[in-house]
Amino acid sequence: MPQRPVTGVYAMVGLVAGSALQLQQSALFSPGAYVAIAGAAVALTMVLGWWIKPARSRSWCVLALAMVLAWGCTGWRAAAFQQTAMPAAWEGRDVRVEGVIADMPQTTARGVRMHFDIEQAWAQGMPIWLPEGVMLTWYGEPPAEGLQAGQRWAWTVRLKAPHGERNPHSMDWELWLWSQGVQATGYVRQHRSGGGRDNGEGAPPQWLAQTARAPVALLRGCLLQAMQPPEGASAREQASWGVVQALVTGAQSRITRADWQLFRDTGVAHLVSISGLHITMFAWLAVALVNAGWRRSARCCLWLPAPLAAAWAGWCLATVYAVFSGWGIPAQRTIGMLLVVVLLRTQGRTWPWPVVWLTVLTVVVVLDPWSLLQAGFWLSFVAVGVLFAAQPPDRNRREKKYRYAVLRLLREQAVLGLALAPLTLLLFGQISVVGLLVNLWAIPWVTLVVTPLSMLGALWPPLWQLVVSGVTAMIWLLEVMAAWPVAVLYFAQPAWWAAVAGVLGCLWLVMPWGWRWRLLGLPLVMPMLWWQPATPAWGQFDLLALDVGQGSAVLVRTQHHSLLFDAGPRWSEHVDAGERTVVPVLRALGVDLSAHMISHADSDHAGGAPSVQQAFPQSQGLGAGGVPCQAGQSWRWDGVHFQVLHPLPTGPAVRAVHTASNASSCVLQVESLAGKRALLSGDIEARQERALIRAGADVRAQVLLVPHHGSTTSSSAAWIEAVQPAIAIAQAGYRNRFGHPAPAVVERYQRAGVAWVATPTCGAAWWRSTQPDQVQCERAHRRRYWSTLSP
Repeated sequence: MPQRPVTGVYAMVGLVAGSALQLQQSALFSPGAYVAIAGAAVALTMVLGWWIKPARSRSWCVLALAMVLAWGCTGWRAAAFQQTAMPAAWEGRDVRVEGVIADMPQTTARGVRMHFDIEQAWAQGMPIWLPEGVMLTWYGEPPAEGLQAGQRWAWTVRLKAPHGERNPHSMDWELWLWSQGVQATGYVRQHRSGGGRDNGEGAPPQWLAQTARAPVALLRGCLLQAMQPPEGASAREQASWGVVQALVTGAQSRITRADWQLFRDTGVAHLVSISGLHITMFAWLAVALVNAGWRRSARCCLWLPAPLAAAWAGWCLATVYAVFSGWGIPAQRTIGMLLVVVLLRTQGRTWPWPVVWLTVLTVVVVLDPWSLLQAGFWLSFVAVGVLFAAQPPDRNRREKKYRYAVLRLLREQAVLGLALAPLTLLLFGQISVVGLLVNLWAIPWVTLVVTPLSMLGALWPPLWQLVVSGVTAMIWLLEVMAAWPVAVLYFAQPAWWAAVAGVLGCLWLVMPWGWRWRLLGLPLVMPMLWWQPATPAWGQFDLLALDVGQGSAVLVRTQHHSLLFDAGPRWSEHVDAGERTVVPVLRALGVDLSAHMISHADSDHAGGAPSVQQAFPQSQGLGAGGVPCQAGQSWRWDGVHFQVLHPLPTGPAVRAVHTASNASSCVLQVESLAGKRALLSGDIEARQERALIRAGADVRAQVLLVPHHGSTTSSSAAWIEAVQPAIAIAQAGYRNRFGHPAPAVVERYQRAGVAWVATPTCGAAWWRSTQPDQVQCERAHRRRYWSTLSP
């Protein structure tokens, strides 16, 4: 490798850095502004570069030029895309659209989700403009014609701007939709009246034609339909079929959430999706077969040497497999690296591995800058880079190539496990302790047995049933190992400096240096592992109203204790807010839950309780989750006073413990040592509000969790006057079907001079007793331009 980096390396570093810099913007300029700024910077850099003589200085000018170009191009693309956003005037209204299903539909818990490209749109009989790319859901059973890629449909839909829950350290759903080119989400209105082709909103869905668009996605969909579990298959067998379907077609939605959690806990999630390992194995098999066949023809060998023919054939076939499987980031990275290797071999040249690695990384970022914010990008590229960098100097000696194959496998697994540990902690909040042992047998089993047989099943379907049996046995063994003590460790999300130090420390530990040098990386790792977020001082408390959609979940923390008030909604038999939102946030914040109080048994408050109880078995259950609430109950944690105000001991509000009646909701008041209060009111309605006032309850509080999500049946004027809150927080779903919070209720609070905060526009809301007049909104705290709403 030359002593000084080549100019191209500086250019590639600049392109990646400029793209990453643009992604940090909270708001976008106009497209023209990006063009003007980039053009001016390019002109200035070229003038300076002309006068600067030292080659190294010119290289720095190239880096700066590449950064500005990447920043400007990424910003221009983002601004141009943002100008095609969903018009607010047509949100939540019936519109008639005609277009084509652009990708393979994915089965969800409640229906079928699909990427739909709109070609024409009408409302009230007049043409209107709507963004092209939308994500639609067909609820219930699919139509008789089926739903396949390339089909042209005319149907009535209701759309809204992309919107996702925003909580600390959680997935950004709006960013994912942005990266997929989706400008609206919605659902198909399945009208049953009328008939014939009709542009009116009342017409039923109408299949128009099967187009030639998305042929690969259509083929994937047809193959997926052929891979259906037999009738009478057990739930475990159906889940195993989902794994096989994901390996062949990339349909990861077929894998259950329970299995995904199991795979993360045991460190094998990379094996049950189309990863670089699978594509590399496929390419290797293709190269071996083509090489053996090519050598049998002298004419072919004279035209093109067998090694080169096999290399190009292997790359082409691997590319077909990668495209067929969905073309994810691991697939892009693998195909890119294989292409560079084949091109260099064709030209009889070699590049240092960092240049190959950086070249492919740069191409992926230039094509899709927003991939920098995806977990798969970092796991994929860091894993490959570490494997290259951590190889010992004598790895190519033939006498050791076979003699120490097993030891080399063990070493590579240990290197990957250690190097990726900080990334899995930062991205998923956990580290799989058994992952190293599991991968020793799971990698060869999945890559050499399960995946090849799954692909061959496309030619001979009976093989799929054999593979399903193998996957079922694998999952059983994973469940056994996941049940071992300390199989997986959960950590709080560290500060940025501790995270950076931890990543660098783990990378340092796996470098091919002497142990004395490697051990210097240990001090860098310690802050990340021992990090604990700051907790309130003695006598103070924090309140976090989570963004869980149409439901309620509030975390209250004192110095050494924490209480969860409600646990969010349940959306289906297998999906609830407790598992998807509440538990991950609590673990990311380092919370060891002391108690959870479920205000009442309505599913939007109690739906996530079983998941919370399973994740924190030591947590004491209160309300509908355990010991019934009753006015007068109280306790102190770390100088903070907790008191239950409702249900009252007498009167119609008293109900059975597990009743779903709003009238039985627990009302909890939390008071700091300095007298600052928060009032969590569940779903009580005006009648219960009046009863509390008549009973003489002191309901005054600085912050109020608005009763019943802001329904018109609650938040009476007398209640607002009695509580006298400075801040009112309403937890509700974006454009929910109940109309919460009601405009009249919002106006009532605002007339009383109360600061209004709602989770659809705020995201998760932080309130601290030390700053009783302030609320920190997650959307404002981590503001990005792809977010559709801001506080």
